[in-house]
Amino acid sequence: MVYSGAVDRIIGRPPPKTGDVVLVADGSEKPIGWGLYNSVSMFCVRLMQLENEAARDPYCALNMEKLLETRINVATELRKNLGLPSVETNAYRLVNSEGDRLSGLIVDIFGDIAVVASSAAWVEKYKSDIESCVNRIPEINHINWRSSVELLKEEGLDLSSLEETQSPPSKQLVQVMENGIKYVVSLEGQKTGFYADQRENRHYISNISNGKTVLDICCYSGGFSLNAIQGGALNVIGVDTSLPALELAKENVLLNNLDPHRLSFLRQDATEFMKEALSRNELWDLVILDPPKLAPRRKALQNARGMYRNLNYLAMQVTKRGGFLMTCSCSGAMTQSGIFLPTLQAAASMAGRKITVVRQGGAACDHPIDPSYPEGAYLSNVLLRVL
Repeated sequence: MVYSGAVDRIIGRPPPKTGDVVLVADGSEKPIGWGLYNSVSMFCVRLMQLENEAARDPYCALNMEKLLETRINVATELRKNLGLPSVETNAYRLVNSEGDRLSGLIVDIFGDIAVVASSAAWVEKYKSDIESCVNRIPEINHINWRSSVELLKEEGLDLSSLEETQSPPSKQLVQVMENGIKYVVSLEGQKTGFYADQRENRHYISNISNGKTVLDICCYSGGFSLNAIQGGALNVIGVDTSLPALELAKENVLLNNLDPHRLSFLRQDATEFMKEALSRNELWDLVILDPPKLAPRRKALQNARGMYRNLNYLAMQVTKRGGFLMTCSCSGAMTQSGIFLPTLQAAASMAGRKITVVRQGGAACDHPIDPSYPEGAYLSNVLLRVL
């Protein structure tokens, strides 16, 4: 990634337009690599190949169509080597933006449907090429294109032309499987429709739930709750404010033939629910707290830190002494700042509890991270013993 502030000058007339392929050089005009230009975004150039790579593999040099084909094939092969898809899992991430060296492009697979999330102007420009590459994957029969309107505004994209090219999803609902559990996914829901990044963390919950009472705060469509029941939990309560998400959660209970008497979902604010539970002295053996992104930008971090502290303060109080709290943050600013654990410690001090970190996790293995772009690490998942 080349930030706009790092660009000294642009050589060439006429100047490049957004989406054009450009060469990037250092101060002595020695080539660094090539990428896609944006005249408006803070990401002035999204680098696609470094100079030494282009010299080694000239097949893709300065050719986005060939590079897309190569990178998507490499991403597909990586997932196959990771065991995805499998008999038990057909919901996974195929392309993870910078992690698969296609900055601004995300592709999630739900059975025979590929959901493409676009957050860069170049992705919109090469839409037909991307769809062509994805359509070559044998399992895929449908593509749902989702443009991130707010992010594309920052890319300087003409949103009126974008709306004209947007097509409704071929299906509104699709059934998928993750670790042997069936889910109904809404293709009009949050993000691409399903949080595949928590797959390994959800599965871990099934390993520690046997014989426990479980509270799942901000449960969305019930992923952690379903895994807890499958793992032998005595009773699970899921809480969320979204009615459509809770309807999906209830449908997932029926889909998996689970006992509705052991698993219930409530529509209520997380803070209100936990405060009311404390007033009744209700405690759980295992509490899961997975709130939405509270710090969308680094400038919101200080305010978000207070919200994370207060939510975890309550979550620790409704956890039985000696019990577990799995707490999460999907705010990249929080994860990258390194202050999530100190925030949890502050919450424990407020609650008069002692915590021990038992496990730390992040996004699932199909969400690779490029070490040269640490901003790609956004998910924190921490399992605490609460005393």
